[in-house]
Parts: sequence; C-alpha cells; structure tokens
Amino acid sequence: MILQLITSFIAAATFCILFNAPKRALLQCGTAGMVGWVVYLLLDERWDTVIATFFATVVVGVVSQMFARSFKMPVIIFSVGGIIPLVPGGLAYDAMRKFVEKDYIDAVQIATQALLLSGAIATGLVLSEVLGQSIRRKSR
Repeated sequence: MILQLITSFIAAATFCILFNAPKRALLQCGTAGMVGWVVYLLLDERWDTVIATFFATVVVGVVSQMFARSFKMPVIIFSVGGIIPLVPGGLAYDAMRKFVEKDYIDAVQIATQALLLSGAIATGLVLSEVLGQSIRRKSR
C-alpha cells in the first residue's frame, strides 16, 4: 500500500508538470492524487469500483477546493492532477484492444466499465463543486 501511495503521488505531481501547473503547487497536486487514491483503495475493498471512484473523486474535489483557497490558485490545477490516479486509461486501452481483436463481447463489457468509471469521476467533481459553492453561500 505504501508503494501505491508513493506511486499515486508521483503520478499526480508529474502530470501537473505536464499540465504546466506552477512549481509551488506540485506538492499539493501530488497530495490530492494520493488522498484520492487512499480513499479509493479503502472503499474498493468494501464497495463496487464505480462507487469507490465516485467517493474518491468527491474527496479529491473537496481537497482541491481547500488547496485552491489556501494557496489562492484555481481549483482546476489541483483537481485535474488529483484525479489522474483514478482515470481508467488501462481499461479504455483494453477495450480498444478487444475491439481490434474482434472480441466484441469482452470489449463492450470493458468499455462499459470504463464509461461508468469516467462518469463517476465527472459526477464526483461536479458534486464536490456544488457542495463547495453551497457551503460558501451559507458562510456568507
């Protein structure tokens, strides 16, 4: 598990380098990705992968909003880097490979799983933004 945490931190931070994020935000970007991956690992043992991805993305969104406020930067810098460990790129690749190999039944199953995970990520980010805005309105 420690190796996975280190790897998720490095993946999120290095993607932020490619994303051209400010250097002073790389530590926070990596931390957001690592926190999201921890939540995913803990929830994936008990629940479905899609549900675990959804809640991990909500946590990444909340953490990203906290970092954005603390460091006076846009939320997207932290949220994009934070969701990178959760993105189902390997599943999408496997689905395309199965389509090319004309194994359509497996391809559709894998593609559906990748689509559900992608939808969970998008929904989690939207929900965390809505929650953040409603909390900000109540505090005003």
